[in-house]
Order: sequence, then structure tokens, then C-alpha cells
Amino acid sequence: MRRIVIFFMMLVINTAAFAAGVDNITDTQASSGLKQALIQGATNAVNQLGRSGGFQDNPQIKIPLPPSLQKVEGIMRTLGQGQAFDDLNLAMNRAAEASVPAAKTLLINAVKNMTLTDAKNVLTGGDSAGTEYFRKNSEMKLQQTFLPIVSRYTQKLGLAQQYNQLAGQAAQFGLVNQQDANIERYITQKTLDGLYLTIANEERSLRANPVQYTSNMASKYGSTILKTVFGAIQQ
Repeated sequence: MRRIVIFFMMLVINTAAFAAGVDNITDTQASSGLKQALIQGATNAVNQLGRSGGFQDNPQIKIPLPPSLQKVEGIMRTLGQGQAFDDLNLAMNRAAEASVPAAKTLLINAVKNMTLTDAKNVLTGGDSAGTEYFRKNSEMKLQQTFLPIVSRYTQKLGLAQQYNQLAGQAAQFGLVNQQDANIERYITQKTLDGLYLTIANEERSLRANPVQYTSNMASKYGSTILKTVFGAIQQ
């Protein structure tokens, strides 16, 4: 496992910078350090999104109206429905923000179940290999976890009724089929897409500067193993 970590470091920084210190790292430390770096990255992504404004205030992942309503939004706004569209869009993103915290345990378990082969594939598989691992090993479970949370939140906010009302009004003009979309499933999938995109951003930061990234994480979470493993390359 230590050789895999060393190989990864060679891909992103100068070998001479860490050759002296890395030999002092045990295989157990290397394995623990790698997994904890991934866990901290996933945790960071969950913390970013699972708060008020996590989706709504982030243009990169803000959930748009369903395509069926996007087609008629302009016309419906001219009919005085602008605020209804704004309220619906805000409620959709609030539902996403409410569901994301439930992802933390499942993402952590995905890392804990990582095999030696999985680790090698993540470290040598390209810039998004870690994100792809998370998606492959957690997406179905997260979908099953998010959907009931989103559904409860849509009921609480009256979101489904808002959608149905707007879709129904648009349907009167022959502009949209009322059965065009399931709002809960639409939000759930967009929530997953936003989560994995944020994890991918964390992964890029890790790969671009593993020492700085893990140093920041170690300082924030008080992790000694991160300091030990990734700090060795500075010796």
C-alpha cells in the first residue's frame, strides 16, 4: 500500500522533496492516511452542501427548474407567475440541502470498504478516479436514502403542490404535459449530481497539492495520521 501512495505522490510533486521521509511510513499508516484523506474530502463536500445556501447560493450546482417548466417559464412569468416560479426553485434547493447530511455515513463506509486494488485504481486512475469510486459504491444507496428525505421535505414545503399547480396552469395552454416529471426524483438526482461534483472539486484540490490539502484537513480535524503520512514528504 505504501508503494501505491508513493507512486501517487510522484505523479503530483517532485520525488526529491519526499524521498527521505516517506521510507519511515508504515504500510498501516499509509493506508490509514489515504483513506482518511478521502473521508475528509467527502466530509468537507457534505458540510459545504448540507447547510442553508449550500445549493441555492452555489451557481455551479444550484438545481434548476425541471426542463418541462423551463420551456414555459418565460411565458408564465408574463402571466404573473414569476414569484411562484422563484418560490418553487428555492424550495427545490432547500430540499436538496436538507437531504445531503445523510450522505456522510454512506460515503465514509465506502472508503472503509476500499480494497488494495480499489486504492490503486483511485490513485492511478486519473483526476476523477476517487469520485468515480464514490459514485460506483454509494450512488444507489444514496438515492434510496435521499428520496424519502426529499419527499418529506417537499410535503413540508408544499413543493409538489407548487409544481403540480404550475404544471397544470402551463398544461392549460398546451405548453407542458402534467406527467412530464416526478419532482421528488428530479430533485434527488440533481442532489446526487451536485454532491459528486463537489467531491470531484475536493479531489482535484487533493491531487493538485496533496501536502497543502491534507495539512489543512489535519489542522481542521486534528488528525495526527494525516500529518504523519503526508508531512513525511516535506522531510
